[in-house]
Amino acid sequence: MTELPLLLARGLSKSYGHTPVFSGIDLLLRRGELVALLGESGSGKSTLLNCLAGLDELDSGSVQLLGQQLEGLNEGERALLRRQQLGFVFQAFHVLPYLSVRDNVALPLLLLGRPDAERVQAMLEAVGLGSLGERLPRQLSGGQLQRVAIARALVHKPALVLADEPTGNLDSRSASAVLDLLLAQVREQGAACLLVTHSERAAERADRCLRLEDLMGSPSA
Repeated sequence: MTELPLLLARGLSKSYGHTPVFSGIDLLLRRGELVALLGESGSGKSTLLNCLAGLDELDSGSVQLLGQQLEGLNEGERALLRRQQLGFVFQAFHVLPYLSVRDNVALPLLLLGRPDAERVQAMLEAVGLGSLGERLPRQLSGGQLQRVAIARALVHKPALVLADEPTGNLDSRSASAVLDLLLAQVREQGAACLLVTHSERAAERADRCLRLEDLMGSPSA
């Protein structure tokens, strides 16, 4: 029996007013793979991630995640699906300024009713922030905030990770460690990761590399 893809998107189109962002996007992600998404700055990669997560509305097309059609879910159901199954690394970090580093990373587990202090500490150690758990975000550098966002995205072991330039603010050593983490999530947890990146080094570690312009109107499998 053929396993269903973790993510299946067909015919995705999005415009802002009269300005098209992308059109005819087809995309398939299987469990156990990390896929790099490349494209020029401003080409719509971040918008595509938001649409795949149900954070932004499509003009047309369909997104199926773990067998569920996002178009058939109301906003509360989408939010629950994201909370349970998605890990999202935003370019702008979106850490909560009034929570400590530790509490920011712990938040996904708390929202799921699964507090796990050991798991949180392990994730902090994995991204090189093991001794900084009590600091507030304003006390961290941009690279450190990036690592907080990555730890938070992975702490609840999501089935799908959508990562928007997760190594963009990191030095080469930290970037390599983050890619190791993402690959471990994919390989060990049977997850999938769509990685938006400009880094050739990051793209080289992906199972597949796709360019946004090549996805328009031609299914990727």
